[in-house]
Amino acid sequence: MANQVTAAPPAPPRGSPRLNDGPPPRRGRPALTGAGTFAVLAKIVLLGGLDGLAVAGIVVMVGLSMWVPVVVTVVVTGLINWIYLGRGRRLPAKYLTPGVAFLLVFQVGVVLFSGYIAFTNYGDGHNGSKDDAIASISRAGLERVPDSPAYPVTVVEKDGDLGLLVTDPDSGEVEVGTADEPLTVVGSPLTDATGTATGAPGYTTLTLADVLGRQGDVVDLTVPISDDPGSGFLRTDDASTAYVYRSAVTYDAATDTFTATDGTVYRDGGDGAFVSDDGTALTPGWKIGVGFDNFVRAFTDDQISQPLLRVTAWTFTFAILSVASTFAMGLFLALVLNHPRMRGVRYYRVLVILPYAFPAFLSGLVWAGLMNPEFGFINQVLLGGADVPWLTDPWLARFSVLLVNLWLGYPYMFLVCTGALQSLPGELEEAARVDGAGPWRVFRAIKLPLLLVSTAPLLIASFAFNFNNFNVIYMLTRGWPRFSDTTLDVGSTDLLITMVYKIANGQGGGRDFGLASALSILIFILVALVSVVAYRRTKALEEIH
Repeated sequence: MANQVTAAPPAPPRGSPRLNDGPPPRRGRPALTGAGTFAVLAKIVLLGGLDGLAVAGIVVMVGLSMWVPVVVTVVVTGLINWIYLGRGRRLPAKYLTPGVAFLLVFQVGVVLFSGYIAFTNYGDGHNGSKDDAIASISRAGLERVPDSPAYPVTVVEKDGDLGLLVTDPDSGEVEVGTADEPLTVVGSPLTDATGTATGAPGYTTLTLADVLGRQGDVVDLTVPISDDPGSGFLRTDDASTAYVYRSAVTYDAATDTFTATDGTVYRDGGDGAFVSDDGTALTPGWKIGVGFDNFVRAFTDDQISQPLLRVTAWTFTFAILSVASTFAMGLFLALVLNHPRMRGVRYYRVLVILPYAFPAFLSGLVWAGLMNPEFGFINQVLLGGADVPWLTDPWLARFSVLLVNLWLGYPYMFLVCTGALQSLPGELEEAARVDGAGPWRVFRAIKLPLLLVSTAPLLIASFAFNFNNFNVIYMLTRGWPRFSDTTLDVGSTDLLITMVYKIANGQGGGRDFGLASALSILIFILVALVSVVAYRRTKALEEIH
Protein backbone atom coordinates (compact mmCIF):
# COMPACT_ATOMS: atom_id res chain seq x y z
CA MET A 1 0.00 0.00 0.00
CA ALA A 2 1.51 3.21 -1.12
CA ASN A 3 2.20 5.93 1.46
CA GLN A 4 -0.27 8.75 1.22
CA VAL A 5 0.96 12.28 1.68
CA THR A 6 -1.50 14.58 3.37
CA ALA A 7 -1.14 18.22 2.57
CA ALA A 8 -0.77 20.53 5.56
CA PRO A 9 -3.68 22.88 6.11
CA PRO A 10 -3.05 26.39 4.96
CA ALA A 11 -1.62 28.73 7.57
CA PRO A 12 -4.02 31.31 8.88
CA PRO A 13 -3.53 34.86 7.67
CA ARG A 14 -0.82 36.74 9.50
CA GLY A 15 -2.13 38.51 12.54
CA SER A 16 -5.35 36.44 12.86
CA PRO A 17 -5.92 34.42 16.09
CA ARG A 18 -5.40 30.68 16.00
CA LEU A 19 -8.19 28.21 16.78
CA ASN A 20 -6.57 26.85 19.93
CA ASP A 21 -5.62 30.25 21.26
CA GLY A 22 -7.83 32.02 23.70
CA PRO A 23 -9.20 35.46 23.17
CA PRO A 24 -6.60 38.09 22.35
CA PRO A 25 -5.13 39.75 25.42
CA ARG A 26 -6.60 43.06 26.39
CA ARG A 27 -4.29 46.00 25.95
CA GLY A 28 -3.80 48.30 28.91
CA ARG A 29 -1.96 48.58 32.21
CA PRO A 30 -1.06 45.20 33.79
CA ALA A 31 -2.69 44.28 37.05
CA LEU A 32 -0.68 45.17 40.14
CA THR A 33 0.98 42.30 41.95
CA GLY A 34 2.02 42.39 45.60
CA ALA A 35 5.45 43.70 44.72
CA GLY A 36 3.92 46.26 42.35
CA THR A 37 1.54 47.51 45.03
CA PHE A 38 4.41 47.88 47.50
CA ALA A 39 6.45 49.81 44.91
CA VAL A 40 3.56 52.20 44.24
CA LEU A 41 3.01 52.78 47.96
CA ALA A 42 6.73 53.33 48.53
CA LYS A 43 6.81 55.84 45.67
CA ILE A 44 3.82 57.71 47.08
CA VAL A 45 5.34 57.83 50.57
CA LEU A 46 8.75 58.99 49.34
CA LEU A 47 7.31 61.62 47.03
CA GLY A 48 4.98 62.78 49.77
CA GLY A 49 7.89 63.13 52.19
CA LEU A 50 9.91 65.02 49.59
CA ASP A 51 7.00 67.35 48.83
CA GLY A 52 6.44 67.93 52.55
CA LEU A 53 10.08 68.87 53.10
CA ALA A 54 9.93 71.14 50.04
CA VAL A 55 6.83 72.93 51.32
CA ALA A 56 8.38 73.40 54.77
CA GLY A 57 11.57 74.74 53.22
CA ILE A 58 9.63 77.09 50.96
CA VAL A 59 7.73 78.52 53.93
CA VAL A 60 10.99 79.22 55.77
CA MET A 61 12.68 80.71 52.69
CA VAL A 62 9.70 82.96 51.95
CA GLY A 63 9.91 84.26 55.52
CA LEU A 64 13.59 85.07 54.90
CA SER A 65 12.84 86.60 51.45
CA MET A 66 15.07 84.02 49.73
CA TRP A 67 13.21 84.14 46.42
CA VAL A 68 15.79 82.50 44.18
CA PRO A 69 16.02 79.34 46.33
CA VAL A 70 12.22 79.30 46.47
CA VAL A 71 11.97 79.24 42.67
CA VAL A 72 14.69 76.56 42.42
CA THR A 73 12.96 74.39 45.03
CA VAL A 74 9.59 74.65 43.27
CA VAL A 75 11.06 73.79 39.87
CA VAL A 76 13.15 70.87 41.12
CA THR A 77 10.31 69.40 43.20
CA GLY A 78 7.87 69.71 40.30
CA LEU A 79 10.33 68.09 37.92
CA ILE A 80 10.90 65.13 40.27
CA ASN A 81 7.15 64.60 40.66
CA TRP A 82 6.65 64.80 36.88
CA ILE A 83 9.39 62.19 36.34
CA TYR A 84 8.24 59.64 38.89
CA LEU A 85 4.49 60.01 38.38
CA GLY A 86 4.72 59.58 34.64
CA ARG A 87 5.24 56.57 32.37
CA GLY A 88 6.78 55.69 29.04
CA ARG A 89 9.79 57.67 27.95
CA ARG A 90 10.51 58.98 31.43
CA LEU A 91 11.86 55.61 32.59
CA PRO A 92 15.58 56.43 32.00
CA ALA A 93 15.17 59.66 33.96
CA LYS A 94 13.88 57.72 36.95
CA TYR A 95 17.23 55.95 37.23
CA LEU A 96 19.37 58.99 36.43
CA THR A 97 17.64 61.46 38.76
CA PRO A 98 19.03 60.16 42.11
CA GLY A 99 22.60 60.10 40.83
CA VAL A 100 22.29 63.55 39.28
CA ALA A 101 20.74 64.90 42.49
CA PHE A 102 23.57 63.58 44.66
CA LEU A 103 26.13 64.86 42.14
CA LEU A 104 24.63 68.36 42.25
CA VAL A 105 24.38 68.43 46.05
CA PHE A 106 27.68 66.83 47.07
CA GLN A 107 29.93 67.82 44.15
CA VAL A 108 28.67 70.76 42.12
CA GLY A 109 27.11 72.47 45.14
CA VAL A 110 30.29 72.18 47.18
CA VAL A 111 32.42 73.48 44.31
CA LEU A 112 30.12 76.46 43.73
CA PHE A 113 30.00 77.28 47.45
CA SER A 114 33.79 77.10 47.70
CA GLY A 115 34.05 79.38 44.68
CA TYR A 116 31.67 81.85 46.33
CA ILE A 117 33.62 81.82 49.62
CA ALA A 118 36.86 82.51 47.70
CA PHE A 119 35.52 85.97 46.82
CA THR A 120 34.55 86.91 50.39
CA ASN A 121 36.37 87.73 53.63
CA TYR A 122 34.68 84.83 55.43
CA GLY A 123 36.73 83.70 58.43
CA ASP A 124 37.36 84.48 62.08
CA GLY A 125 35.88 87.86 62.91
CA HIS A 126 33.94 87.94 59.63
CA ASN A 127 31.55 85.01 59.80
CA GLY A 128 28.15 86.67 60.19
CA SER A 129 25.99 89.50 58.94
CA LYS A 130 26.38 93.16 59.80
CA ASP A 131 23.42 93.00 62.19
CA ASP A 132 25.07 90.10 64.01
CA ALA A 133 28.29 92.10 64.30
CA ILE A 134 26.45 95.12 65.71
CA ALA A 135 24.70 92.97 68.30
CA SER A 136 27.94 91.22 69.27
CA ILE A 137 29.89 94.48 69.63
CA SER A 138 27.08 95.95 71.69
CA ARG A 139 27.23 92.96 74.05
CA ALA A 140 31.01 93.13 74.42
CA GLY A 141 32.34 95.02 77.42
CA LEU A 142 28.96 95.46 79.08
CA GLU A 143 28.97 97.68 82.15
CA ARG A 144 26.19 98.10 84.67
CA VAL A 145 24.33 101.39 84.43
CA PRO A 146 24.87 103.12 87.82
CA ASP A 147 21.27 104.31 88.26
CA SER A 148 19.66 101.17 86.81
CA PRO A 149 16.44 100.07 88.55
CA ALA A 150 16.20 96.53 89.89
CA TYR A 151 13.98 94.27 87.76
CA PRO A 152 12.43 91.23 89.46
CA VAL A 153 13.08 88.29 87.13
CA THR A 154 12.39 84.59 86.81
CA VAL A 155 14.62 82.35 84.70
CA VAL A 156 12.61 80.47 82.07
CA GLU A 157 13.39 78.17 79.16
CA LYS A 158 11.91 77.57 75.74
CA ASP A 159 13.19 75.12 73.13
CA GLY A 160 16.45 74.76 75.04
CA ASP A 161 17.13 78.53 75.17
CA LEU A 162 17.25 80.38 78.48
CA GLY A 163 15.27 83.57 78.94
CA LEU A 164 14.29 86.14 81.57
CA LEU A 165 10.70 86.72 82.62
CA VAL A 166 10.82 90.38 83.74
CA THR A 167 8.40 92.40 85.87
CA ASP A 168 8.77 96.14 85.27
CA PRO A 169 9.32 97.80 88.68
CA ASP A 170 7.47 100.96 87.64
CA SER A 171 4.48 99.82 85.54
CA GLY A 172 4.25 96.23 86.70
CA GLU A 173 4.15 95.10 83.06
CA VAL A 174 5.42 91.57 82.43
CA GLU A 175 7.85 90.93 79.56
CA VAL A 176 9.96 87.99 78.42
CA GLY A 177 13.04 87.77 76.25
CA THR A 178 16.00 85.59 75.33
CA ALA A 179 19.54 86.26 74.16
CA ASP A 180 18.30 86.42 70.56
CA GLU A 181 14.85 87.95 71.11
CA PRO A 182 14.31 91.33 72.84
CA LEU A 183 11.73 91.80 75.59
CA THR A 184 8.11 91.42 74.50
CA VAL A 185 4.93 91.80 76.52
CA VAL A 186 3.49 88.56 77.93
CA GLY A 187 -0.24 87.90 77.82
CA SER A 188 -1.85 86.18 80.84
CA PRO A 189 1.33 85.63 82.90
CA LEU A 190 1.41 83.73 86.19
CA THR A 191 2.24 85.90 89.21
CA ASP A 192 2.80 85.39 92.91
CA ALA A 193 1.31 87.30 95.84
CA THR A 194 3.77 90.19 95.37
CA GLY A 195 2.83 90.63 91.71
CA THR A 196 6.13 89.22 90.43
CA ALA A 197 5.74 87.08 87.31
CA THR A 198 6.54 83.41 87.85
CA GLY A 199 5.47 81.85 84.57
CA ALA A 200 4.52 82.60 80.98
CA PRO A 201 2.58 80.60 78.34
CA GLY A 202 4.95 78.50 76.23
CA TYR A 203 7.86 78.84 78.67
CA THR A 204 9.10 76.49 81.38
CA THR A 205 10.05 78.03 84.71
CA LEU A 206 13.37 76.72 86.03
CA THR A 207 13.49 75.40 89.56
CA LEU A 208 16.20 76.39 92.01
CA ALA A 209 18.03 73.12 91.33
CA ASP A 210 17.89 73.78 87.57
CA VAL A 211 19.24 77.30 88.06
CA LEU A 212 22.11 76.04 90.22
CA GLY A 213 22.92 73.37 87.64
CA ARG A 214 23.13 75.99 84.89
CA GLN A 215 24.51 78.83 86.95
CA GLY A 216 27.19 79.74 84.44
CA ASP A 217 24.69 80.01 81.57
CA VAL A 218 22.32 82.11 83.72
CA VAL A 219 25.06 84.57 84.71
CA ASP A 220 26.24 84.91 81.09
CA LEU A 221 22.69 85.45 79.77
CA THR A 222 22.14 88.93 78.31
CA VAL A 223 18.65 89.87 77.12
CA PRO A 224 18.27 92.95 74.89
CA ILE A 225 15.70 95.44 76.16
CA SER A 226 14.62 96.41 72.61
CA ASP A 227 15.65 96.06 69.00
CA ASP A 228 18.02 99.00 69.49
CA PRO A 229 21.27 97.71 71.04
CA GLY A 230 21.80 101.17 72.52
CA SER A 231 18.90 100.60 74.91
CA GLY A 232 21.02 98.14 76.83
CA PHE A 233 20.66 94.59 78.13
CA LEU A 234 19.36 92.93 81.26
CA ARG A 235 21.64 90.62 83.24
CA THR A 236 21.25 88.85 86.54
CA ASP A 237 23.75 87.48 89.04
CA ASP A 238 21.33 85.79 91.44
CA ALA A 239 18.50 84.64 89.11
CA SER A 240 16.04 86.89 90.95
CA THR A 241 17.03 90.49 90.21
CA ALA A 242 18.31 91.94 86.94
CA TYR A 243 19.91 95.28 86.10
CA VAL A 244 20.49 97.28 82.94
CA TYR A 245 23.91 96.95 81.32
CA ARG A 246 25.29 98.96 78.42
CA SER A 247 28.37 98.49 76.28
CA ALA A 248 31.39 100.75 76.39
CA VAL A 249 30.54 101.65 72.79
CA THR A 250 27.09 102.82 71.75
CA TYR A 251 25.62 102.20 68.32
CA ASP A 252 23.74 104.95 66.49
CA ALA A 253 21.53 103.51 63.75
CA ALA A 254 20.95 106.93 62.17
CA THR A 255 24.64 107.48 61.41
CA ASP A 256 25.65 103.79 61.36
CA THR A 257 28.47 104.44 63.82
CA PHE A 258 29.70 103.28 67.21
CA THR A 259 30.78 105.87 69.76
CA ALA A 260 33.01 104.94 72.68
CA THR A 261 32.83 106.54 76.13
CA ASP A 262 36.00 108.52 75.34
CA GLY A 263 34.35 110.01 72.25
CA THR A 264 36.08 107.83 69.64
CA VAL A 265 33.81 107.21 66.64
CA TYR A 266 33.95 103.94 64.69
CA ARG A 267 32.54 103.97 61.16
CA ASP A 268 31.89 101.33 58.52
CA GLY A 269 35.25 101.15 56.78
CA GLY A 270 33.94 99.29 53.75
CA ASP A 271 35.93 96.14 54.48
CA GLY A 272 33.47 94.47 56.83
CA ALA A 273 34.41 96.19 60.09
CA PHE A 274 33.84 99.37 62.10
CA VAL A 275 37.08 101.37 62.06
CA SER A 276 38.16 104.54 63.87
CA ASP A 277 40.14 107.36 62.29
CA ASP A 278 43.41 105.92 63.64
CA GLY A 279 42.73 102.52 62.02
CA THR A 280 41.56 100.66 65.14
CA ALA A 281 38.82 98.16 64.27
CA LEU A 282 36.07 96.78 66.46
CA THR A 283 35.61 93.02 66.47
CA PRO A 284 33.84 91.08 65.21
CA GLY A 285 33.27 92.26 61.67
CA TRP A 286 30.94 90.81 59.08
CA LYS A 287 31.15 88.89 55.81
CA ILE A 288 31.30 90.88 52.58
CA GLY A 289 32.41 90.31 49.00
CA VAL A 290 36.05 91.26 48.39
CA GLY A 291 36.44 90.37 44.72
CA PHE A 292 39.89 89.02 43.87
CA ASP A 293 41.54 90.31 47.04
CA ASN A 294 42.20 86.80 48.38
CA PHE A 295 43.97 85.81 45.15
CA VAL A 296 45.99 89.03 45.15
CA ARG A 297 46.92 88.58 48.82
CA ALA A 298 48.11 85.03 48.16
CA PHE A 299 50.79 86.35 45.78
CA THR A 300 51.62 89.75 47.34
CA ASP A 301 51.63 89.13 51.09
CA ASP A 302 55.17 88.03 51.99
CA GLN A 303 53.87 85.93 54.88
CA ILE A 304 51.85 83.87 52.37
CA SER A 305 53.50 84.21 48.95
CA GLN A 306 56.99 83.00 49.90
CA PRO A 307 55.78 79.81 51.66
CA LEU A 308 53.22 79.30 48.88
CA LEU A 309 55.88 79.21 46.16
CA ARG A 310 58.02 76.71 48.08
CA VAL A 311 55.03 74.54 48.93
CA THR A 312 53.88 74.57 45.30
CA ALA A 313 57.32 73.50 44.07
CA TRP A 314 57.47 70.67 46.62
CA THR A 315 53.90 69.60 45.76
CA PHE A 316 54.84 69.09 42.10
CA THR A 317 58.09 67.36 43.09
CA PHE A 318 56.31 65.07 45.52
CA ALA A 319 53.57 64.14 43.05
CA ILE A 320 55.97 63.45 40.16
CA LEU A 321 58.47 61.46 42.23
CA SER A 322 55.70 59.50 43.92
CA VAL A 323 54.16 58.46 40.61
CA ALA A 324 57.55 57.63 39.09
CA SER A 325 58.82 55.63 42.08
CA THR A 326 55.61 53.68 42.73
CA PHE A 327 55.21 52.90 39.03
CA ALA A 328 58.82 51.74 38.71
CA MET A 329 58.60 49.54 41.80
CA GLY A 330 55.19 48.14 40.85
CA LEU A 331 56.30 47.41 37.29
CA PHE A 332 59.51 45.73 38.46
CA LEU A 333 57.63 43.43 40.84
CA ALA A 334 54.99 42.71 38.20
CA LEU A 335 57.66 41.67 35.70
CA VAL A 336 59.41 39.47 38.25
CA LEU A 337 56.25 37.76 39.51
CA ASN A 338 54.88 37.39 35.98
CA HIS A 339 57.88 35.34 34.82
CA PRO A 340 56.83 31.86 33.74
CA ARG A 341 59.61 30.19 35.76
CA MET A 342 58.66 31.88 39.03
CA ARG A 343 57.29 29.49 41.65
CA GLY A 344 54.97 30.33 44.57
CA VAL A 345 53.69 33.41 42.79
CA ARG A 346 50.40 33.52 44.69
CA TYR A 347 52.16 33.78 48.05
CA TYR A 348 54.51 36.49 46.89
CA ARG A 349 51.61 38.49 45.47
CA VAL A 350 49.79 38.36 48.80
CA LEU A 351 52.88 39.71 50.57
CA VAL A 352 53.38 42.42 47.95
CA ILE A 353 49.88 43.88 48.27
CA LEU A 354 49.79 43.82 52.10
CA PRO A 355 50.57 47.57 52.44
CA TYR A 356 47.55 48.26 50.24
CA ALA A 357 45.30 46.55 52.81
CA PHE A 358 46.11 48.99 55.64
CA PRO A 359 44.49 52.45 55.92
CA ALA A 360 46.88 55.17 54.81
CA PHE A 361 46.35 57.37 57.86
CA LEU A 362 47.11 54.46 60.19
CA SER A 363 50.24 53.56 58.24
CA GLY A 364 51.39 57.16 58.50
CA LEU A 365 51.10 57.09 62.27
CA VAL A 366 52.96 53.77 62.47
CA TRP A 367 55.81 55.04 60.30
CA ALA A 368 55.96 58.25 62.37
CA GLY A 369 56.63 56.07 65.41
CA LEU A 370 59.19 53.97 63.59
CA MET A 371 61.09 57.08 62.48
CA ASN A 372 61.02 58.86 65.82
CA PRO A 373 64.59 60.17 66.30
CA GLU A 374 64.77 59.26 70.01
CA PHE A 375 62.58 56.20 70.49
CA GLY A 376 61.94 54.92 66.96
CA PHE A 377 62.60 51.32 65.95
CA ILE A 378 64.72 52.34 62.97
CA ASN A 379 67.21 54.42 64.96
CA GLN A 380 67.27 52.38 68.15
CA VAL A 381 67.25 48.84 66.70
CA LEU A 382 68.15 48.84 63.03
CA LEU A 383 70.82 51.56 63.30
CA GLY A 384 72.09 50.65 66.77
CA GLY A 385 71.04 53.79 68.62
CA ALA A 386 71.89 56.32 65.92
CA ASP A 387 70.39 59.81 66.09
CA VAL A 388 69.11 60.29 62.54
CA PRO A 389 66.59 63.18 62.32
CA TRP A 390 64.24 61.46 59.90
CA LEU A 391 61.32 63.84 60.53
CA THR A 392 63.03 66.98 61.84
CA ASP A 393 65.57 67.72 59.13
CA PRO A 394 63.92 69.34 56.05
CA TRP A 395 65.58 67.15 53.40
CA LEU A 396 65.43 63.94 55.42
CA ALA A 397 61.79 64.63 56.18
CA ARG A 398 61.06 64.96 52.46
CA PHE A 399 62.93 61.73 51.77
CA SER A 400 60.99 60.00 54.56
CA VAL A 401 57.68 61.15 53.10
CA LEU A 402 58.60 59.83 49.66
CA LEU A 403 59.78 56.54 51.15
CA VAL A 404 56.57 55.99 53.11
CA ASN A 405 54.45 56.96 50.13
CA LEU A 406 56.42 54.45 48.01
CA TRP A 407 55.61 51.73 50.55
CA LEU A 408 51.92 52.71 50.45
CA GLY A 409 51.61 53.21 46.68
CA TYR A 410 53.58 50.48 44.93
CA PRO A 411 50.96 47.69 45.55
CA TYR A 412 48.41 49.61 43.49
CA MET A 413 50.86 50.02 40.64
CA PHE A 414 51.82 46.36 40.96
CA LEU A 415 48.18 45.30 40.47
CA VAL A 416 47.75 47.67 37.52
CA CYS A 417 50.94 46.57 35.79
CA THR A 418 50.21 42.87 36.42
CA GLY A 419 46.85 43.17 34.71
CA ALA A 420 48.35 45.14 31.82
CA LEU A 421 51.18 42.63 31.32
CA GLN A 422 48.82 39.67 31.30
CA SER A 423 46.68 41.36 28.65
CA LEU A 424 49.57 41.85 26.21
CA PRO A 425 49.55 39.41 23.26
CA GLY A 426 52.32 36.85 23.58
CA GLU A 427 52.83 36.67 19.81
CA LEU A 428 54.59 40.04 19.80
CA GLU A 429 57.25 38.90 22.26
CA GLU A 430 57.74 35.61 20.43
CA ALA A 431 58.14 37.41 17.10
CA ALA A 432 60.68 39.82 18.60
CA ARG A 433 62.71 36.96 20.07
CA VAL A 434 62.69 35.17 16.71
CA ASP A 435 64.11 38.34 15.18
CA GLY A 436 66.91 38.23 17.71
CA ALA A 437 65.75 40.82 20.23
CA GLY A 438 66.99 40.35 23.78
CA PRO A 439 64.88 40.70 26.97
CA TRP A 440 65.80 44.37 27.47
CA ARG A 441 65.03 45.17 23.84
CA VAL A 442 61.66 43.41 24.09
CA PHE A 443 60.80 45.32 27.26
CA ARG A 444 61.89 48.72 25.99
CA ALA A 445 60.49 48.49 22.45
CA ILE A 446 57.34 46.40 22.96
CA LYS A 447 56.16 45.93 26.52
CA LEU A 448 56.82 49.38 27.98
CA PRO A 449 55.14 51.38 25.15
CA LEU A 450 52.07 49.12 25.22
CA LEU A 451 51.98 49.35 29.02
CA LEU A 452 52.12 53.15 28.91
CA VAL A 453 49.19 53.28 26.50
CA SER A 454 46.97 51.31 28.87
CA THR A 455 48.25 52.72 32.16
CA ALA A 456 48.71 56.39 31.24
CA PRO A 457 45.20 57.43 32.40
CA LEU A 458 45.84 55.69 35.72
CA LEU A 459 49.20 57.43 36.07
CA ILE A 460 47.47 60.78 35.53
CA ALA A 461 44.89 59.89 38.16
CA SER A 462 47.70 58.85 40.50
CA PHE A 463 49.39 62.21 39.96
CA ALA A 464 46.16 64.03 40.86
CA PHE A 465 45.80 61.86 43.97
CA ASN A 466 49.37 62.46 45.16
CA PHE A 467 49.02 66.16 44.40
CA ASN A 468 46.37 66.19 47.15
CA ASN A 469 47.76 63.36 49.30
CA PHE A 470 46.69 64.75 52.65
CA ASN A 471 46.89 61.58 54.77
CA VAL A 472 50.53 60.60 54.36
CA ILE A 473 51.78 64.17 54.92
CA TYR A 474 49.63 65.15 57.86
CA MET A 475 49.88 61.84 59.70
CA LEU A 476 53.62 61.44 59.20
CA THR A 477 55.07 64.94 59.59
CA ARG A 478 52.10 67.36 59.86
CA GLY A 479 53.97 69.35 57.21
CA TRP A 480 56.91 70.09 59.50
CA PRO A 481 59.74 71.12 59.95
CA ARG A 482 58.21 74.60 60.01
CA PHE A 483 59.45 77.50 57.93
CA SER A 484 61.06 80.15 60.11
CA ASP A 485 60.17 83.17 57.96
CA THR A 486 56.37 83.06 58.28
CA THR A 487 53.77 83.20 61.03
CA LEU A 488 51.75 80.48 59.30
CA ASP A 489 52.08 76.91 60.50
CA VAL A 490 53.61 75.81 57.17
CA GLY A 491 56.69 73.65 56.75
CA SER A 492 59.06 71.84 54.44
CA THR A 493 56.85 68.82 53.76
CA ASP A 494 53.53 70.63 53.44
CA LEU A 495 51.57 70.14 50.23
CA LEU A 496 49.12 72.70 48.93
CA ILE A 497 46.23 70.70 50.34
CA THR A 498 47.70 70.60 53.87
CA MET A 499 48.53 74.31 53.65
CA VAL A 500 44.90 75.01 52.72
CA TYR A 501 43.74 72.87 55.64
CA LYS A 502 45.92 74.78 58.10
CA ILE A 503 44.77 78.17 56.82
CA ALA A 504 41.12 77.11 56.98
CA ASN A 505 41.48 75.75 60.53
CA GLY A 506 43.46 78.58 62.01
CA GLN A 507 46.72 76.76 62.70
CA GLY A 508 49.24 79.53 63.18
CA GLY A 509 46.58 82.25 63.00
CA GLY A 510 42.87 82.88 62.66
CA ARG A 511 40.68 80.78 60.39
CA ASP A 512 40.56 82.33 56.92
CA PHE A 513 38.07 80.41 54.79
CA GLY A 514 38.17 82.96 51.98
CA LEU A 515 41.92 82.58 51.42
CA ALA A 516 41.69 78.79 51.81
CA SER A 517 38.94 78.61 49.17
CA ALA A 518 40.99 80.78 46.82
CA LEU A 519 43.96 78.42 47.18
CA SER A 520 41.63 75.46 46.58
CA ILE A 521 40.62 76.99 43.26
CA LEU A 522 44.30 77.35 42.36
CA ILE A 523 44.85 73.67 43.18
CA PHE A 524 41.96 72.72 40.91
CA ILE A 525 43.36 74.84 38.06
CA LEU A 526 46.86 73.34 38.40
CA VAL A 527 45.60 69.75 38.47
CA ALA A 528 43.28 70.41 35.54
CA LEU A 529 46.07 71.91 33.42
CA VAL A 530 48.46 69.03 34.16
CA SER A 531 45.72 66.49 33.41
CA VAL A 532 44.80 68.12 30.08
CA VAL A 533 48.42 68.21 28.93
CA ALA A 534 49.02 64.63 30.07
CA TYR A 535 45.90 63.31 28.34
CA ARG A 536 46.96 64.99 25.11
CA ARG A 537 50.34 63.29 25.32
CA THR A 538 48.55 60.00 26.02
CA LYS A 539 46.43 60.43 22.91
CA ALA A 540 49.56 61.10 20.84
CA LEU A 541 51.13 57.97 22.32
CA GLU A 542 48.10 55.90 21.28
CA GLU A 543 48.32 57.24 17.72
CA ILE A 544 52.01 56.31 17.51
CA HIS A 545 51.63 52.80 18.87
